[in-house]
Amino acid sequence: MKKNAKKIKIVIILMLLLLTTGCTKTLTNENKQAVKNERTGQTLTENILCKPTNKETIKLYEKNGVELNKIPECKNFKVNSGKYEGLWTGLFVKPLAFLLIWLGNLVKNNAISIIVVSLAIRLIAFPLTKKTAMQSELIKKAQPELTRIQKKYENKQDQESLIKQNQEIMMVYQKYKINPISGCLFAFIQLPIFIAFFEAIQRTPVIFEDKFLGLQLGTTPIVGLGTASLFSYIILMIIIAATTYLSFKFNSTGNMEDPAMKMMPTMMSVMIIVTALFMPSGLGIYWATSNLFTIVQNILVKRSKELNGKA
Repeated sequence: MKKNAKKIKIVIILMLLLLTTGCTKTLTNENKQAVKNERTGQTLTENILCKPTNKETIKLYEKNGVELNKIPECKNFKVNSGKYEGLWTGLFVKPLAFLLIWLGNLVKNNAISIIVVSLAIRLIAFPLTKKTAMQSELIKKAQPELTRIQKKYENKQDQESLIKQNQEIMMVYQKYKINPISGCLFAFIQLPIFIAFFEAIQRTPVIFEDKFLGLQLGTTPIVGLGTASLFSYIILMIIIAATTYLSFKFNSTGNMEDPAMKMMPTMMSVMIIVTALFMPSGLGIYWATSNLFTIVQNILVKRSKELNGKA
């Protein structure tokens, strides 16, 4: 258990180091105010990876000192295009942007490209996420015994009782072959993927200028709700809310008799919804796709365990 904890600490430290080697810069005017495309409502990014094609967007970049002649066209963008920007951008953002652009050109739609790449990443990570889902099911199975232990030591705060409580909990974990740390591992991996998608969308004009079912991929829902396509943004938010709720509900490992635990999926859904309002719609599509994959995966894992139990 201690070895696994050390491994996770090392992974977290490495991720933090990578994240500090690159970032998205907001385009600002001479008054240091963020520059927006008034038509789409999008706040523009200064360090874009390739040239925009929208005439209004091009004017805004040229007006605010971005030398577009030094940037490749999106159709010609490569992983090694542009200057070196650190490990994070070189290892995560540029390869992801290249993949999204390439697939977007192939299927003629960048939203579909985001969906396909999201599913591909989840399929690659499936062995790990399947293990996490299985651990979640094992914890649910062990929950009655864990609840009994918690009630047994509920009013005992002395050192000896705390040690005995931890020992009994560890015995339950060993009985059901539960590794409490492995359940958190995918969450640590998912965060950099989420940030990489955010940067790739924000820094790639061919993506953030594109549309899908009324959604401007680079526009945030909070801005989109004030446009003629408001119903498209409402539907996106409903999908994000529903998939987030179901994803958290299926992954819940706590005592569901506890009112606080019952409220957890709802509380997390509200938090995600508020966050999603200020994220690009393209990122919302990624999040909803990833949630749907999690829901289907957990249903399959649960059914597999039920069939194995009957066998």
